[in-house]
Amino acid sequence: MATEQNLRRVLVSALSASTLEWYDFFIYGTAAALVFNKVFFPEVSPIIGTIAAFATFGVGFLFRPLGGIIFGHFGDRLGRKAMLVVAMLVMGVATFLIGLIPSYAQIGIAAPLILLVLRAVQGIAVGGQYGGAMLIVTENAPPNRRGFFGSFAQVGPSLAVILSNIVFLVVVASMSAEALQSWGWRIPFLLSAIVVGLGLYIQITIEDSDEFKQLQARAAEQKSEDVPVRPSSPIVTALREHPREVLQAGGMILVIQVYYYIVTVFLVSFATEEGVPKSTALWIVLVSSAVTVVSIPIFALLSDKVGRKRVLVVAAIATTASAFPFVLLLGTGSVWLMLLAGLLPGVTLGALYGPMAAFYYEMFPAEVRYSGASLGYQVGAVLGGGFAPLIATSLFAWTGTVLSVGAYVTVAGLLSIWAIASARETYQPAATSQLEEKTVGVSSIGS
Repeated sequence: MATEQNLRRVLVSALSASTLEWYDFFIYGTAAALVFNKVFFPEVSPIIGTIAAFATFGVGFLFRPLGGIIFGHFGDRLGRKAMLVVAMLVMGVATFLIGLIPSYAQIGIAAPLILLVLRAVQGIAVGGQYGGAMLIVTENAPPNRRGFFGSFAQVGPSLAVILSNIVFLVVVASMSAEALQSWGWRIPFLLSAIVVGLGLYIQITIEDSDEFKQLQARAAEQKSEDVPVRPSSPIVTALREHPREVLQAGGMILVIQVYYYIVTVFLVSFATEEGVPKSTALWIVLVSSAVTVVSIPIFALLSDKVGRKRVLVVAAIATTASAFPFVLLLGTGSVWLMLLAGLLPGVTLGALYGPMAAFYYEMFPAEVRYSGASLGYQVGAVLGGGFAPLIATSLFAWTGTVLSVGAYVTVAGLLSIWAIASARETYQPAATSQLEEKTVGVSSIGS
């Protein structure tokens, strides 16, 4: 367990890394909703161009499990910090290069092909990022406050949505629609160079947890004593010994992924098609994400008091129940009712996402924790979030009603409820309560 000073440094680093890494991933979704159909797919109808742009958005998710496997393997062998830094550097370079891709009008079909390749690289990078950021925090946190401290890694994606929307709001407000389509959309991608600098800062300032260091020390001791150790890939071990937990981890995150990307990506596209100004649509998503940022640590802290599973089950039910009210409000075309629509998942998704980092930590042993948590999370991401905007847009185009989108979210919600209900409770109040007095100094960070 880290000292108070080290834990503060870890929290700031993990939150910053998660925010900027996901900023890079999310600006692609915002650009896909606003301009990519015209920049990279101009020779098809607007709705087909939007569907094509959302398809490239989904490609990143297809490669996230691969990133989870690669980074999970080396993260369990070489350390959480090293893999987090590598993931950030890869993401920063790929996102910066997207900002330099010539348009379809300049180089033809090569433009969307290059876009696909770089989006795949983004997917690999973000697939490895989550496990690193989550474990750096949870493995350094006092057990009795693991839920709260783990939520710092969970807040990053919502902060990233806010940051990316603010950047796009500034860009949209400062130039004409023609300039935005011509060159302005590149600015948010080129700003990703900042991620590289943060990666180097993390490399210098923080260390892996004592728990991981002890794991390495035991392995080194066995090697020095010539104890026969059967080499095995951490990902293989996780799948062989913890298949149920991997599947449950994927199922738990399913509705979060489906719903979150419908709110942050599909909502922008739908609202602008309904005549809502681009800036207004971005503001709706920004406010929804701000509510999520607040609700995540509140419900994570609650899970430290009453248990992970109790909070997650109630939150999953509430999330699922909000799906049809969300789409009905969205379908009114009223800006204020659309804003209210965004607030519903803002609260419920935060409640569901908040305790997830601690739950994942407690589901897997240290030697396969990076691999097991990353793979489970990313499988849920590719099945849920990757093509959620594409599926939602296609359902709406096919049925002509947003109720089909609500049904889609509801099915995902029911699957997540089942996954959470079938999982064992990982929180151990008897064990953690013994540490209350010993961790007062450290845990006062969150008080």
